[in-house]
Amino acid sequence: MVTQPSTTPTDRIRPDGDRRAAPGLEARTALRAAGNAPRPQIDLRGKNAVITGANSGIGFQAARQLAAAGATVVLACRHPGRMAEAARAIRSENAGATIDEVTIDLGSLRSVAAAANIITDRHQHVDILINNAGMIGGPGWRTLDGVESCFGVNHLGHFALTGLLLDRLLAAPEARIVSVSSTAHRVARLDLQDWPDPRTDGTYRSYAASKLANLLFAHHLHRLIAAAGVSLRSIACQPGWVATRLLSARPRSVRHRAGAAALRAVGAFIAQPPKEGARPLLLAAAANVPSGTFLGPTRWWRTRGPIGPERPSERARNIHAALQLWDLSVELSGVNFASLAASAVVQRRIGGVSESHRKPGASPAS
Repeated sequence: MVTQPSTTPTDRIRPDGDRRAAPGLEARTALRAAGNAPRPQIDLRGKNAVITGANSGIGFQAARQLAAAGATVVLACRHPGRMAEAARAIRSENAGATIDEVTIDLGSLRSVAAAANIITDRHQHVDILINNAGMIGGPGWRTLDGVESCFGVNHLGHFALTGLLLDRLLAAPEARIVSVSSTAHRVARLDLQDWPDPRTDGTYRSYAASKLANLLFAHHLHRLIAAAGVSLRSIACQPGWVATRLLSARPRSVRHRAGAAALRAVGAFIAQPPKEGARPLLLAAAANVPSGTFLGPTRWWRTRGPIGPERPSERARNIHAALQLWDLSVELSGVNFASLAASAVVQRRIGGVSESHRKPGASPAS
């Protein structure tokens, strides 16, 4: 049994008010603030939480707070040294914390499969999976599997990891799959070619497309869960504008460095610290939020402020695009979510969409 760590109450995960949002990514009911009234602390002892990209930024902040609530936290990171430093930092705060470390490169499907095997060998159930890791690549960047880097790391690697951990997620009561998107999804173009092999190189265009893919994935996964009648929850969130390493300077094109510098300049005025940016992830992971909800900050053009349900863009709600993306992801990754998607009955119940809409040549437009 993991002992309850000693932290200040403000560092513990707490529900952020009354959650009565209707299921579905289009949930509109507000999460009402609880004001100054005392809020119960969440006890996550006995639960296993896997977080990708947990060595820094909002992933690290989510990991440390889940550990403070008693969860066994699996840090899934690309850099072993930085992951070990993050684990030491969490243990130094919480003497009773149980931390596992698994190396994963989301840009390599072989690495994803190896990491999933390690997690399934060590843990009989996964109660919380937070698909958090993200990157902004440069023009022409590809993963080890040959797909555009933002799509490969931000979406495809997480798609494969989720599918490979599906049996462990189904073994837990009311497990959560949290997909971390971004408000950048609102400016993404809905074009399948923008994902594995973009027609036009564009650093931020590719990033926005990958964040749209995150939401389409969460949307379709929620529909599969509802149709199959299992006790999983697929919850999406976006952290707002957070001061992280995502826009750190790297030797890329002059145009990219200029764009990153401009965004950092704006961020200096409105960006919030990673601890605040982690709040949507924590609420999606531990609060009473129904499957299908999309959470994010509600003020300053959705960049910061109280967390509430957010209506995703029209493109993110496009069921035909979600189906096409799902089929493309299965084809590229070889992971098919058989426990959820193999049943023809389940497929017929997903919005009445015929197989003709799932062929690669079908238009994703509404």
